[in-house]
Amino acid sequence: MRRILLITRNRHQLSGIVEGLDSKRNVVRETDIGIDSMHGEDHGIDTVVVEMNSLMEPSMTVDAALDRLLEKYPSASIVVVANSNQSPQAVEAVKAGAFDYLTHPVGKEELELVIEKAHQADIRHSELDYLRDQFWGDDYKDVVNTKSKKMLEVLEKVRQVAATGTTVLLSGETGTGKNLIARMLHAHSSRKDRPFINIHCGAIPDSLVESELFGHEKGAFTGAMKRKLGKFELADSGTIFLDEIGTISSAVQIKLLDVLQERHIQRVGGELSIPLNVRIIAATNEDLDEQCRNGNFRRDLFYRLNVFPITLPPLRERKEDILHLSRVFISQFNTQLNKDIESVAPDVLEAFISYDWPGNVRELENIIERACILESGPQLTKSSFPIEFFHDCNGSHPTMVDTDIPLGKARQSAIDSFEQTYLTRLLSRTNGSITRTAAKAGVSTRQVSKLMNKHKLKRSDFTANKN
Repeated sequence: MRRILLITRNRHQLSGIVEGLDSKRNVVRETDIGIDSMHGEDHGIDTVVVEMNSLMEPSMTVDAALDRLLEKYPSASIVVVANSNQSPQAVEAVKAGAFDYLTHPVGKEELELVIEKAHQADIRHSELDYLRDQFWGDDYKDVVNTKSKKMLEVLEKVRQVAATGTTVLLSGETGTGKNLIARMLHAHSSRKDRPFINIHCGAIPDSLVESELFGHEKGAFTGAMKRKLGKFELADSGTIFLDEIGTISSAVQIKLLDVLQERHIQRVGGELSIPLNVRIIAATNEDLDEQCRNGNFRRDLFYRLNVFPITLPPLRERKEDILHLSRVFISQFNTQLNKDIESVAPDVLEAFISYDWPGNVRELENIIERACILESGPQLTKSSFPIEFFHDCNGSHPTMVDTDIPLGKARQSAIDSFEQTYLTRLLSRTNGSITRTAAKAGVSTRQVSKLMNKHKLKRSDFTANKN
C-alpha cells in the first residue's frame, strides 16, 4: 500500500483523480497549506504529488523549493504537476531531484502510471539496500558497496545461489576477484561453519594433482610413506574451491568427472569408496567452452561444472568502482604499514580512470600498496607511482561495449561511465570546488552534488594537499 500526499491549492483542477487513487492500494492525504506550515519530517510518505504553484514561492528557485520539500519528506518520490507554461520549471525540478512531472490536464491513468513507476523504483532501491546491508556479513561490506551494474548482477547471482549446494563455475580475467567471490559463496551458505578448502590446480605438478585432490594410501607410489587425506576429504561437509580448473590433465579430468557424477572418491592406491559431501566451486580465467572445442577439456566435465556460471567483469568495465576500491586498499595498508594516508591526489585519480588495468583489481591493490610504502604525506601523489603508469594513461582507449545486453542498458551504462569520468576530471581541475565545477559543467551546484553522491565522489578527494 502506498501513502501518497497531494499538495495543491486548487483541488478542483485535480477533481476525480484523488478519488481514483484513494483505493485499497493507496492511502491519499491532501493539504492546501503552504509547505513552510507543515510540521516536521514524515518518513512514512511514499509519494508526494505537488502542484508547481504550491511548490514554488515568489522569488524562490526551483532547487531551493525542492530542497525544502525533500527536507520534510526525505524518503518520498516527488511528482510535480505543472501548467503548460510551467514546463521549463518542471524540467528543472526533475533535474534537481524530483522523480517525474506531469502537465495539466492530468488523466487518472497517467498519474497512476507515474506513481506505479515510482513504486517500482522504490522496490529496486529497497532490494539494493537489502543486498548491501541485510544479506552480506560485515566482512564483505566493502565488496558489495559497488556502483557497477555488472558487479551488482554478479552479487545478485551470488545471493541467489549461495544457500544452495549447487556447483558454481566462476570465470573472469586474472585478478578480478574469483577467490573472494568463492569465499563469499561459502560464507553465506549453510556450510559456512565447515571447512573452505582452496586449491590452485595450476600450481601443483601434474604428477601430484590426483594425490592432492583425492589423497593416497601408504605405498601407493614411491615416497608415499603414509596415508594422506586429499583436499576433498578435508573439505567434508564444506566447500572446495578448484581455482584454475582448466589446467588439470585429461586423467584428472576423468577422475573429477566421476567424483561429480557419483559423489564418492577413491584415494590413489586404494580400493575403498568414500562418500562425498562437499560443495564444489570452480574458477577459470580461460574460455572452457573454447577449450572443449579444441579438445583440451572434456565437454561432459564442463557441463557438470557449469551448472551455475558467474562471470566477473574486468576492472576496465567497472571504472566507477575505482575510487571506492582505492579507499578500501588505502585503509587496509594504513593499518598494515602504520600510515595515515587520507586520499589519492586528483591527477593520480584521473590516471586511474584512464588506465586499462590489465591486472584488474589485484593490480590496483598492488600499485596502491607500493605507493603507500613510498608515500610520507597524507595523500598518494604522483611521485609515489611508477612514471610509466602515467605515460600509459595519456593515450586514448576505445570504449568497451557489451553487446550481450540490450541497447538501453548499454546506453545507460555508457552514460554512467561518462558521467563518472567527466566529473572526476572536472573536480580534479577545480580542486574540488563544487561552485566552479557546476559553472564549468553548466549545471546547478545541486546537480553536481547529486552526481557526486551517485558516483560516490567526495570533495576531500579532490582538495589539493596543503601540507
